[in-house]
Amino acid sequence: MTSRPPGSATPEPSLLPEQRVERIHGSELHFWTYRPGADSAPDSPGEPLIVMVHGLRGTHHGLEPIVRHLPGRTAVVPDLPGFGDSGPMTGRPHDVAGYAAAIVELIERLGGRERPVVLLGHSFGSMVAAHVVSLDSELVRRLVLVNPISTPALRGPRVVLSRLTSLYYALGTALPPRLGRALLANRLVVRGAGQAMLRTRDPRVRRFVHESHQRHFSRFHSPGLLSETYAASVTGTVADHLAALVLPTLVIAGESDEIAPVEGQRELVAGLPDAELVVIPGVGHLVHYETPAEAAAAIDRFLERS
Repeated sequence: MTSRPPGSATPEPSLLPEQRVERIHGSELHFWTYRPGADSAPDSPGEPLIVMVHGLRGTHHGLEPIVRHLPGRTAVVPDLPGFGDSGPMTGRPHDVAGYAAAIVELIERLGGRERPVVLLGHSFGSMVAAHVVSLDSELVRRLVLVNPISTPALRGPRVVLSRLTSLYYALGTALPPRLGRALLANRLVVRGAGQAMLRTRDPRVRRFVHESHQRHFSRFHSPGLLSETYAASVTGTVADHLAALVLPTLVIAGESDEIAPVEGQRELVAGLPDAELVVIPGVGHLVHYETPAEAAAAIDRFLERS
């Protein structure tokens, strides 16, 4: 079942994705394919395939609002190994490099060598997406980074909050598994995290975000795996792979994003040879929830650009 976003004057298209599973690096990796419509023609090899990578503690559900506003596109959204329905990997760490290797394998199994692939990453997923490009520059035709991590979390104005959060995850790992999971999945903590990131005053959107977080934000395999992934999320940035990002790139930033400040996004784009920055006003780190239509419109324009 797919999450339904808040209502609007325009009817929202239904999402009827096909769920599949591939065993990748030991993970039973679940992914969902969203096609233009049941009555549409089969995918053409020349049509781009959009592969989307969610952020820390996310699942494929979080990116569905953007998919919903791309009705003419084919998109594939996996649950990263160890999150949502996907099992953990074996023999690989659950960090940026490990997840990037899994995404490369998934794209290849989807026929990514025979058709153009657009790779989208949100937040932590932006780091994974950038690493994918650095691993195989021929695999991805275009790159979309939504709220990308371009500023080191353990330096600058957010360092105190980042260190407190690191202690929180460390404590969750140090406790016995049942207590650790209870701490990391605490409903008040989850709601507080959402409250801190939300910028909209629309009560329907706020309710939708909180309900989505309560359902999906704590679907992680174990406290240890979550802590490992969190550590990776605060010890690197997209800029670590700057030299490899020579492909057409779209960066979508939130004007009020405190996790990935817009100043860092401007610096990131300035360092890329073929990049465009779209700043969405009045939104923070939850572009995919709060302004999915605006993000999708920017993606459509970017993909239509010659």
